[in-house]
Amino acid sequence: MTEAQTSGVPVPAELLRVLVPPVWRSLPWRALTTAGGLGLLLAGSTRLPDHAPDAGLGLLVVRLTALTGALGLAFLLDDPARNTTATTPVGRARRTVLRLALAAPLPALWWAAALLLTPAPTRPAPGPATLEAAGMACASLALATIAVRFTRTAAVGRSAAIWLGSAAAVAVLVPDRWGLLGTSQGPYGAATQVRWAVVLGATVALSALWTPEPLRGPWRHRSGRRRPSGRLRTGGFPSGRA
Repeated sequence: MTEAQTSGVPVPAELLRVLVPPVWRSLPWRALTTAGGLGLLLAGSTRLPDHAPDAGLGLLVVRLTALTGALGLAFLLDDPARNTTATTPVGRARRTVLRLALAAPLPALWWAAALLLTPAPTRPAPGPATLEAAGMACASLALATIAVRFTRTAAVGRSAAIWLGSAAAVAVLVPDRWGLLGTSQGPYGAATQVRWAVVLGATVALSALWTPEPLRGPWRHRSGRRRPSGRLRTGGFPSGRA
């Protein structure tokens, strides 16, 4: 037997074996399947007309499909047992990474199916479209991560979805010269892709920064100041002594 086994500390394989079933059961399957199904129906609607829609309409439908999937991912960090598992030896970062690892293949397959459902004459270039979809998905996860970090709410998906929808509404109002909705055929197509790459990198960085629990030891107040070390403010003796 290894030293880890004899000491009672689970090795990584055993830890994964213990964690995977409850984490898998706690995934928000209802929100994910609802958003995924609506997205696929939206992408498949481009095959209903007798003639394939033009590329402009296809880009709009693909963007709305990506937004629908991102709204579903806003619920990915919802965990009813969040406040009861906060003190377990497995930190929030490991639990979140495991949750993402279990769920990540499903959105990837879903996005591939959504692109294939779009007729070839209507389908936008897969590379730029996938970059935009990844940016929306990571923005959704970043908003959920911020809500988890700075609140004690177990279900943060609704607020994250509202913020994402609000951001999408604002993006529609921004001109293509500075916004995120330029087309590849337009004069600002390359700049639009650069902005999406910035969104993707920034949201991934923010998620990585705010996923771990804040460093707060028993010697610190919530404000970050040090507590008195057992001495009265008016004297130099520990409390309880003369």
